[in-house]
Amino acid sequence: QVQLVESGGGSVQPGGSLRLSCAASGFTLDDSPIGWFRQAPGKEREGISCISSRDGSTYYADSVKGRFTISGDNAKNTVYLQMNSLKPEDTAVYYCATLILCYSDRYYYSSSSSSWGQGTQVTVSS
Repeated sequence: QVQLVESGGGSVQPGGSLRLSCAASGFTLDDSPIGWFRQAPGKEREGISCISSRDGSTYYADSVKGRFTISGDNAKNTVYLQMNSLKPEDTAVYYCATLILCYSDRYYYSSSSSSWGQGTQVTVSS
């Protein structure tokens, strides 16, 4: 059974950092790229980053490029999202999900087959 569990969210002041974790089970990171998404209240879900362990490809949305770093630990079957220089507009629920493909400039997921975690809240506020 495929399962994704996010952790690491919390409250932080602007300029601070957080590291999110996405622990995967029921498959290995080589089997599927993993993406990070976020959804703020009243806004559409936004895909912000992804990683393909098979070929090392990573993707970043312009909104997080240069501030967030995605990485994977195959031994722990976990994907991380290091978030630095956080801004109030980064406030959202963050989700990880299995993807079909992850390229440096785009990603693909399936509305019918992609698996999602339960989400973790990130709040950036002074």
